[in-house]
This record gives sequence, C-alpha cells and structure tokens, in this order.
Amino acid sequence: MLPLDLQRNFLALTTPHVADAVVRLGLEARYAPASIRPLWGAVHIVGRARPARHYGSVDVFLEALESAHPGDVLVVDNAGREDEACVGDLMALETAKAGLAGIVIWGLHRDSPELRDIALPLFSRGALPFGPRRLDAQDPDALEWARVGDVTVTGDDFVLADDDGVLFLPLDRAAELAEAATVIRETERRQAAAMRLGTSLRDQAQFAEYLRQRASAGRTFREHLRAIGGAVEE
Repeated sequence: MLPLDLQRNFLALTTPHVADAVVRLGLEARYAPASIRPLWGAVHIVGRARPARHYGSVDVFLEALESAHPGDVLVVDNAGREDEACVGDLMALETAKAGLAGIVIWGLHRDSPELRDIALPLFSRGALPFGPRRLDAQDPDALEWARVGDVTVTGDDFVLADDDGVLFLPLDRAAELAEAATVIRETERRQAAAMRLGTSLRDQAQFAEYLRQRASAGRTFREHLRAIGGAVEE
C-alpha cells in the first residue's frame, strides 16, 4: 500500500480500533512495550517501517534516511538500553526534513525541549542527557530489521502509533485491517450514540438474554456480540 493510501485509510483509525481488527482477522499481535510513550500527547502517525539498529553512531540513521521515502517511520533499535540516548534534536530535524512521519525508539532520546519545537512525533522509553560513549561494529544487515521489545520489524511492516501505543502491522494486510477497523469503529460509535440517548450497553448487547442462554448454548460473550453485530471486545 502506498504512503498516501496508508494516510487516507488509517488517518481516522486509532490503535485500539486496529488492534481489535488484528484479533478479528486472526493476525499476530505485534506491538511495542507499554514503556514506549510519545514525547507529547495527541499524536497519530502511520507509515511504512524504516528499521535501523544503532551501534553508537548516528551514521546508521543517516544511511537509513538515504533510502527512506516521505511518510516512512524510522524504527530505531537500541536494544532498550537505559544508559544512553541515541536520538537527539539534530537527528530528529534531519528525519523531519526527509519527510518521514515520525520516529519510534526502542531506547532513549535527549534534547526534549528542542524535539518538541521540531514537532516530529517521537516515541521512546524516556529521556537521558548522555549520548553514546561507545562505537561498536555495525552489522551488514543493520538496516534490514530492528527489534522493538520482542517484535522484529522489517520494511514489510507499517507502523501505527498514537497515545495508546505503537502497533507493527503487515503491509500486505493493510487494506483488510483498515476495512475491519472501520467497521469496528462505526459499530462502537453507533453504540456510544445510543448510550448517550438512553439505551444502555447491556440492552444493546441483549445481555440479559445472553445470561439466560450462556450455560445451555455454550456461547462466549464475544461470540454472542459477533452474532448480534455488537463491539465491546474481540
């Protein structure tokens, strides 16, 4: 899916909508650890993953930008280290100037005030004043994959991130995910509107009937919701 299509299809979808779609489609749940948070709130990014594994020098990031496309998301693997920050203001500014949508770091950042001024969405484990004091040998495949927590991210993935976290999703399933997530979003909006007008969620979900039939029918609440077209959980 092209960057413009990703933007158009996922612009109004949140990570919870898409996470529910992942479950509905039976895909693997791949996400960043909850410790990775946005530097500020009310952010939303979507774009193809541009992985880079850090070895102590920013040259690997500059090399990644050489082959990046506008709308990509730089995914930085610094092994979750807490003894050094690997991205600062100059790297963020260079990434923004290259047209990328944001940066996700399995590690730490620094220069927080400058990063806020640059306004490129950035997700990391937190901040630390010290940069790298090492220079390790770079692996030949440093730009082919990155690890974020337990997840391996490649250029075959795209990133969706907002205040609720970061998802890594298969690019070849993007259209299906967007379609399923849109259905879930619209169902939830319809249910919320009905609740505001006085119809409880229990009434909409026919919950009393579900309780009466639960033992005899052997149906889970999720199966019941799917049967009646509701959406609370997947």
